[in-house]
Amino acid sequence: MNFAILATLLTSAAAFAPAPTGRTSTAVSDNLNGWVPDESAFAWGLPGSLPPVGEFDPLNFAENTPLGTMKQWREAETQHGRVAMLAAIGMLVVEEPIEYHPLFEAYEKDIGPAIRHLDEVDSTTPFGLIGLTLLIGSLEWNRALKGFAKPEGEFSFQQLQDDYYPGDIGFDPLGLKPEDPEEYATMQTKELQNGRLAMLGAAGMIAQELVNGEEIFVNLGLAQDRFDPSTVPIQF
Repeated sequence: MNFAILATLLTSAAAFAPAPTGRTSTAVSDNLNGWVPDESAFAWGLPGSLPPVGEFDPLNFAENTPLGTMKQWREAETQHGRVAMLAAIGMLVVEEPIEYHPLFEAYEKDIGPAIRHLDEVDSTTPFGLIGLTLLIGSLEWNRALKGFAKPEGEFSFQQLQDDYYPGDIGFDPLGLKPEDPEEYATMQTKELQNGRLAMLGAAGMIAQELVNGEEIFVNLGLAQDRFDPSTVPIQF
């Protein structure tokens, strides 16, 4: 859980910022889920804007931003949003009063705030974290092979492939991805908006638990505080 939580702090707020006016790009494939990069459009025409906020970029992070950089920012925002959505749900599920924690909870004992769960696992079963690290590494390796350019020729750090649509790693086991470009853009806008909210929500929950060490629903007065720090192998 700590890996997911830490990732939410690396949000990319500028990934939906405006670009300068100009020409329509022809340097990339025009079949990227129906998206044709347009330098004169907001964020090169990438989806993600909704009223009443609309084209939100108060600090002008993306002013005069090249297409490659914009795609990198959108890739970062999409992936961090997905991790944040999992983290936000995960934090609520593993704590009081739900406490569904099949891997780490022992003998129906409340093991405290979610931000410290992997600390407890590390103190008792450090090899478990090695397996988790390998799993996360394999997922990131697959994403790198799918979307990132090979480091050869004229290459820049974290450069994406020209024919790679930011966030589309090809993982769709339930077949939910629309074939119609407009429907796909609508679905991605929903994902981005939920991801942005999740990044803010997860960051807020993490901050609250760091401040007072209480689980979310306990802090809200909606659950009983059964956590006894003396029962876990780490110091709170």
